[in-house]
Amino acid sequence: MDRGLVLLDDTETHRELLQEAKEHAIGADADLVLLVTLTEDEYEETQEMLDAIGSVENTSYTDDQVLTAATNIAEELARDVLADDAVSYEVAPRIADEDERAEAVIDTAAETESDHVFVLGRKRSPTGKALFGDLAQYVVLNFDGFVTLHAE
Repeated sequence: MDRGLVLLDDTETHRELLQEAKEHAIGADADLVLLVTLTEDEYEETQEMLDAIGSVENTSYTDDQVLTAATNIAEELARDVLADDAVSYEVAPRIADEDERAEAVIDTAAETESDHVFVLGRKRSPTGKALFGDLAQYVVLNFDGFVTLHAE
């Protein structure tokens, strides 16, 4: 692995996924790309919130600053999970609705030349057998590299 892409959100399971990716990165002396996605609605809500703050402060915020706000989740997780081991990483924020997230993972992996993707799968059966979710299945079937699934 030269570069791994990790799809993140602010949950304990995503923290575990990042920990797993970190261990791979350390073992391979690799970099990580932390992908965070905002839906169009989340993007618009953040933009509205920044516009409201801007009107009070008599300033305005750009689209880039909305995406920068979205990176806070990944930056906080990176500080907590990666900082002690000095794993090199970059944050890649994207706007993608739920049905577009899988394609955003594939596209971002290609853009960042990632050769390994880390995503969450879902446990659905009472026996605890991990089954693919739509996103995980799409990534496994369409990514031309290694995929690590971590069960939610």
